[in-house]
Amino acid sequence: MSTRYVIGIDLGTTHSALAYAPIHEDPRDTAEIRVLDIPQLVAQGSLDARTLLPSFVYFPPESEGPQALPWDAERRFAVGEHARARGLDAPARLVASAKSWLSHQAIDRRSGVLPLGAPEDIEKISPVEASWRYLEHLGEAWDHVIAKGDPELAFARQEVMLTVPASFDPAARDLTVEAAVAAGIEDVTLLEEPQAAVYSWIAAAGEAWRKQLRPGDVLLIADIGGGTTDFSAIAAVEQDGNLELTRIAVGDHILLGGDNMDLALAHILRIKLEAEGKELDRWQMTALTYAARVAKERLLGDANLGSAPITLAARGSKLLGGSIRTELTREELTRTLVDGFFPVVPASARPATRTRAGLTQLGLPYAQDPAVTRHLAAFLGRQAGATSKLPGFSAEASGALLHPTAVLFNGGVLKGEPLRERLLGTLNEWLTQDGAPPVRVLPAPDLDLAVARGAAAYGLTRHGRGLRIRGGTARAYYVGIEDAVPAVPGIEPPITALCVAPFGMEEGTEAKLPPQELMVVVGEPVQFRFFGSAVRRDDQAGAEVTRWKAGELEELSPIEVTLPTEGRPEGEVVPVHVRASVTEIGTLLLEAIPTNPQKPNERWRVELSVRSES
Repeated sequence: MSTRYVIGIDLGTTHSALAYAPIHEDPRDTAEIRVLDIPQLVAQGSLDARTLLPSFVYFPPESEGPQALPWDAERRFAVGEHARARGLDAPARLVASAKSWLSHQAIDRRSGVLPLGAPEDIEKISPVEASWRYLEHLGEAWDHVIAKGDPELAFARQEVMLTVPASFDPAARDLTVEAAVAAGIEDVTLLEEPQAAVYSWIAAAGEAWRKQLRPGDVLLIADIGGGTTDFSAIAAVEQDGNLELTRIAVGDHILLGGDNMDLALAHILRIKLEAEGKELDRWQMTALTYAARVAKERLLGDANLGSAPITLAARGSKLLGGSIRTELTREELTRTLVDGFFPVVPASARPATRTRAGLTQLGLPYAQDPAVTRHLAAFLGRQAGATSKLPGFSAEASGALLHPTAVLFNGGVLKGEPLRERLLGTLNEWLTQDGAPPVRVLPAPDLDLAVARGAAAYGLTRHGRGLRIRGGTARAYYVGIEDAVPAVPGIEPPITALCVAPFGMEEGTEAKLPPQELMVVVGEPVQFRFFGSAVRRDDQAGAEVTRWKAGELEELSPIEVTLPTEGRPEGEVVPVHVRASVTEIGTLLLEAIPTNPQKPNERWRVELSVRSES
């Protein structure tokens, strides 16, 4: 049986969505991209189909009974709108922000840590499990609505394009794939969310997109969602008379988004309540955060509203009369979000850092500086020379920062017009001061559904329908080599970073490394240390970096393995030559080939996911 559909999934921090398109045999046929209406509980015992599936898992007490779905009458948990709504009354039973936790390197992301701080009698699950439960629900909804028992249309048989933040590290990407496999997805490809937004824009514009982007343009994608802020840049380049899009820059992983804004609003509301003599405990504060999100969405969605009511259940009281009431005003919203998260700053501004406390509670490693504009200034400043070697671009084109000529907004946060206007005004002020014209704003499709639609559109390009965005790896990658030096008390041996995948290395290609001899230890656990860089564009395969400036190289999660001895003594140091390639599925494959092999074609392999689809 052949695949019938490409499916695009936006696995979001706050919402998830699924779009799909049929695969026609004739690539000239037009394939319509549709969005799946996802059946889900919207209240206890009430089912409805909606285009968005809120990314929340709720574990009810036994007294609430099964959370019945058409395909599972005895389900003991809820995913979606009903789960999100229960955050107001039962926050200790609610899993939220699993996507952010999936990128948290300081925890075991396969262990049960969510809901954070929940009592021992409440089931805890891992960020990976939470992610696969969202994906599982989407797959079950597909089979219920689309497949309807037809094995050829079954979810597991379709091509799935699953989106991730462009700044996700390799470990978070691997864990996303792990969640997809656990959810029954057999054919999955990862795609960066900002690129998905561009694919969605191209699909919506049709051939007219070529009139809106011209050779020499630099497109900035500003993607601010529920959990992360992602910046990417794509250049429009003329190659052999054809217009091509090439991704030239990806920003850092910035844990800053709607979640931070909800917390800030909840803090403002708590101060108001405390001034009235109403003290809140920890779980009421969590519930207040969920209530602040709802109020924020109402105010940003309706410019005519002057305020939005907030109601919390008083602890120990089930009576409405015992509720805690307040309101979020538009003035408080504007002051907190626009001025707090999008302040007017100069182009030279950089994110502030502060000295951390020696002890902290377990929590997400949010960005220390909440100012999105400072993070954008840092991104554009760091990428000032990103276009200098592209055909059709002048080496002197950029000044103190990268000069985008167009901007595409994405992410639910930027549905708020005041936020878009402040970000756009600040960006244009920087460009004017740097001698560049203001940017054009590309008409963004539905910001809630653009990523899912774009992922499906990308799936069609893999079947010859549409333009592919080029770029290869979004970073240069290095493996750490420990220098052979005498041991010195209190000093770690120096590390040399060997470039094994230069910036932009395409899938299915091999890096040409010099034939130097290195050493590996077999038969006992060893760590392979990897580094990535979004700014060292000129390092070629085999380049050795012994010193680097702060921010040039970022150490990734190490990979611990025990290499087989193949008849050698445990702990023996074996001389090897190293080969590196990026496979067709986007994995950096590092091979250590013994100089004196013990069997034909002997080699040891270490794989690191660096998928950033193009």
